[in-house]
Amino acid sequence: MKDGFIKVAAGTPKIRVADPRYNAEQIFTLMRQADHQGVRVLCLPELCLTGYTCGDLFLQDTLLKGAEEGLATILEATKNLDMVTALGLPLKYKNNLYNCAAIIQSGKILGLVPKTYLPNYGEFYEGRWFTSGRGISEPFFSLCGQEVTLDADFLFCCETMPELVIGVELCEDLWAVEPPSSRLSALGATLILNLSASNELAGKADYRRSLVAGQSARCVCGYVYADAGEGESTTDLVFTGHNMIAENGALLAQRRFSTGLTVSEIDVDKLVFERRRMNTFPTVESEYGAQASFSLEPGETSLTRLVSPSPFVPQDEAHRAERCEEILKIAALGLKKRLEHTGAKTAVIGLSGGLDSTLAILITGIAMKLLDRPASDMIAVTMPCFGTTHRTRSNAELLAEHMGATLKVVDVGEAVKVHFRDIGQAMDNQDVTFENAQARERTQVLMDIANQTGGLVIGTGDLSELALGWCTYNGDHMSMYAVNAGIPKTLVRHLVRYVAGDKAGEDQALSEVLEDILDTPVSPELLPAVAGEISQKTEDIVGPYELHDFFLYYVVRWAFSPRKVLRLAEQAFGCSYDRAVLLKWLKNFYRRFFSQQFKRSCMPDGPKVGSLALSPRGDWRMPSDAAAALWLEELEGLE
Repeated sequence: MKDGFIKVAAGTPKIRVADPRYNAEQIFTLMRQADHQGVRVLCLPELCLTGYTCGDLFLQDTLLKGAEEGLATILEATKNLDMVTALGLPLKYKNNLYNCAAIIQSGKILGLVPKTYLPNYGEFYEGRWFTSGRGISEPFFSLCGQEVTLDADFLFCCETMPELVIGVELCEDLWAVEPPSSRLSALGATLILNLSASNELAGKADYRRSLVAGQSARCVCGYVYADAGEGESTTDLVFTGHNMIAENGALLAQRRFSTGLTVSEIDVDKLVFERRRMNTFPTVESEYGAQASFSLEPGETSLTRLVSPSPFVPQDEAHRAERCEEILKIAALGLKKRLEHTGAKTAVIGLSGGLDSTLAILITGIAMKLLDRPASDMIAVTMPCFGTTHRTRSNAELLAEHMGATLKVVDVGEAVKVHFRDIGQAMDNQDVTFENAQARERTQVLMDIANQTGGLVIGTGDLSELALGWCTYNGDHMSMYAVNAGIPKTLVRHLVRYVAGDKAGEDQALSEVLEDILDTPVSPELLPAVAGEISQKTEDIVGPYELHDFFLYYVVRWAFSPRKVLRLAEQAFGCSYDRAVLLKWLKNFYRRFFSQQFKRSCMPDGPKVGSLALSPRGDWRMPSDAAAALWLEELEGLE
């Protein structure tokens, strides 16, 4: 429960049709197994106390009485379990029979939720036995010697974790045009449990999976789907126990063709933040529907869900190439429009032989193809100075040649020396002035060449550099269109590697140049080289970009606290960095992020390509003089 995480599970017990006594034993055994794994909320299948496939036996009082006795047995056997569990059973109320979910905890029934939509088509005949629970609300219902409430709009609210509000729907409810979970989420539910008995058909699993993931995204909720499995009748149907756990569109865990538990963690704080961020998420004042409160003993939630060390890099290997193409095309389309709108005759790019300028010219090359213009309309300018190495200069020239760009070599060393004489800067004083004067001279050269050729200067700085302020104000900070502005460094590297692999067959020479650029240390090359090698390595100064991109994602995209960001970083990088190193660079990230906002406040236009950007006209609005004291104070307390 700490940091907003709650461990949840979908469980499928092995049952016997119409044998509630046996099924009760299987259920409370599975409940104990879940408790041993730290699960706090467990969802079990629809009608699991009797079996979904009982047919006309549902009309037999003997079966209904057996189901109630089975529930009473479970309540007694699990009265010491703090865990909240939803399980399915048939329930007779007045003259009707309802397909219900019983939500229980510590031997108590918190409430009963009837199924709203009853399938009565194809292989389904629920309308033959059951009545829809639509609109029903009965607060004084007696079951297992307890007074309970039966309500289709039930919400179960956690007192010790107020952000955790549970809503329940059953199987077909998810397939409906207006699933109850949509209404329940608008009423405040952050976790939806679905008790299901969905038979298996070829191809149905994909559709079922898309429904669960899609509804969790639409409702910005956690979604636990528990499906009936082994033990159900196979007279005409087969059930495979397709259990799933999803969170806001992401499938965290799933399994099929087995019984047992599927376990993961839902980040409730993350869901609440996203709802708060989205002004289109409905807020409904509940004037109807029952509510029940429950408490869970606070404790640490061990994490089993994947925390990717590279959240900006496409994780799905099967579609990774497609995603890379998409990102490159989005950035190129933005540049295409800007070139068209301004009537620019050329695109001027400062080519350093590093990753960022390489990606910029690759994107510009795509834009030129989209415009049906020659690659020679790209003017690649390499500007060697005091720190330029033979390797980077050579790679810049080779890249321009293989891209078909017009190459210009402008040695800015003498111009910088003249400037140093003018302002009284000694050549042996290699301070920030020494470095930034070179960056500003290069920017001036690019702007002037753009004026000469009727072109636009294409910015090469990336999202990570903007976050850290690792750019020279009014130097490489400035351009006429910043194509990399929405692309973090880890993704820059990934995209260049993708192009290198993609070109391996058709242009081996270009591929080899890109591979060598990928192997070159990241550096602004503003300090003199040592023995011909790069002496100034960015990551030695500001920290590893893989860490800063991770921090950026969780600090800005999800507004996580420093403590939570550190915890996730330990989960993702525990084998690579110890806690002290993570803390050091996280502190550095916060310091730089806050102090360098003034550079982002006047950054050039550039396309957003992912879920996060720092443009002051788009995603990120922050005063340039905001203080980092609260965030740093929290980090100090974690040492």
